[in-house]
Amino acid sequence: MRILVVGATGFVGRRLVGRLTEAGHEVVAFSRSASSESFPEGVEPFEGDLGDPRSLKGFCEDIDVAYYLIHSLTADEFAARDREFARRFRTHAEQTGIDRVVYLSGISGNGVDLSPHLESRREVEAILAAGEYDLTVLRAAVIIGAGSASFQILHDLTDRLPLMLVPQWVRTPCQPIGIRDAVAYLLELLEVEETRGETYDIGGPSVWSYESLLQLTAAQKDKQVKIVPVPVLTPTLSSYWLRLTTEVQFEIAQALAEGMRNPVVVDETMNLQTVVPIEQTAIETAVSEALAELDGQRT
Repeated sequence: MRILVVGATGFVGRRLVGRLTEAGHEVVAFSRSASSESFPEGVEPFEGDLGDPRSLKGFCEDIDVAYYLIHSLTADEFAARDREFARRFRTHAEQTGIDRVVYLSGISGNGVDLSPHLESRREVEAILAAGEYDLTVLRAAVIIGAGSASFQILHDLTDRLPLMLVPQWVRTPCQPIGIRDAVAYLLELLEVEETRGETYDIGGPSVWSYESLLQLTAAQKDKQVKIVPVPVLTPTLSSYWLRLTTEVQFEIAQALAEGMRNPVVVDETMNLQTVVPIEQTAIETAVSEALAELDGQRT
């Protein structure tokens, strides 16, 4: 198949491009910074910007399947920007006759009292679903891997703070997934026709809290941390606290912190594992692999 990856230089996109290429697909990698040096041999780069229609000549042409991995958390008005980009992509996908689109979204539980970040993900789902192609939506919680903003926050906190006075959201349940598994699901669903037009949750084999993930990350670095939840630290206030403790860009940390008030656990009635079974990676292993990759990047 000829496959377009929109957001190909991002945390998930770069890994997905590699796996699709290994699987023998013809891959077009779309990004504002796409170049032949960015990807494996044989990948066709498409440098363009969904915010600049002039850069989109030929966009989506001769494509069978497109993965849509765009999230604009660094923009001042990220929800409006995501709406604009999703509508522009949908128009091009419809005009060129793309058969199938896959969107990586976020688990958002019952959809009540969502953070702006998760609300925007749901809104993009609805925009893409209105297109004249088969849409598959995968919803993930925290993705564990080197390059993940969520994991970088865990890494930075456990590196810098032996004692943490943290918001109550550290005890919110979540079901993280290793990046290897997330990419495996994205790849394997192409071979399962019943996933067309459906929405699924994806997660690892166990439910955690942000507190337990912090403890796990610290333990794997042979560090000890004492975590004390404080009720006065709201999600909004905690985002400013994160500004002082992590290298993650503030706008991203703020959006993620506000979303941590929402439980993000796989709904078993929507679990992709029941339709596309893979050998799931234990979160302990995913954290270990992510730390090893980060260490390798520093040497």
